[in-house]
Amino acid sequence: MSRIAKKPISIPKGIEVSLAKNSIAIKGPKGSLNHSIHYKVSVEQKDKLLEFKAKSTDKEANALAGTTRALVANMVTGVSKGFERKLELVGVGFRALAKGKVLGLTLGFSHPVELAMPEGVSVQTPSQTEIIVSGSDKQAVGLVAAKIRAFRPPEPYKGKGVRYSNETIIRKETKKK
Repeated sequence: MSRIAKKPISIPKGIEVSLAKNSIAIKGPKGSLNHSIHYKVSVEQKDKLLEFKAKSTDKEANALAGTTRALVANMVTGVSKGFERKLELVGVGFRALAKGKVLGLTLGFSHPVELAMPEGVSVQTPSQTEIIVSGSDKQAVGLVAAKIRAFRPPEPYKGKGVRYSNETIIRKETKKK
């Protein structure tokens, strides 16, 4: 059996978990999330613990049990604490401005870039060169952060572009004659 699936998930106070035949719904102070469970995986709730088991002994069922456990653990963390990704803009004239559910970016193109935030994801700009993407769904937060970074990824010569706050850019030396 998957080593990850063997470890049960403890449910913190204020989190409600409802199990159906093939889905799980988790509600908390930061929102609610749903996930469909594969038919080869069984989920049991015992007191304040969620346990995951593979219904058969094949490799795929083991892998799915571990994956499902990891996804549900992220859901529990998301509805209790939330997730956030920080991005930095490096470059002359690069600016960001959050207007409600829309992020406006000036990245050196001939036009400003506007990105609408999906449901459950919020964006803040504490300064013109910082962006904080936050929400309860880890996958959605990561996807939005990756979309913002993809508009102008950091280039290796000067390091200009949109980068994650903890990302290091390996710089290249300019070409010599």
